[in-house]
Amino acid sequence: MAISANKTKTIRAAVCYNVNSTRLSREHNNANIISLGARLTSKKLSLKLVNIFLKTKFEGGRHLKRVNKI
Repeated sequence: MAISANKTKTIRAAVCYNVNSTRLSREHNNANIISLGARLTSKKLSLKLVNIFLKTKFEGGRHLKRVNKI
């Protein structure tokens, strides 16, 4: 899903599989789409990750320069 979504210029999709990958995808990469694997992620964990994804803000700073190159 993330690979297909990332073909669109304004989309930055991230595969999120745990709390840390989810938080960092937003803080460092300014991801705007979360991609979750149904076979590998339980419903309870998926809901937790979506909540984290929505509440986490982009840090900007040193990460902004890299994100702007995309």
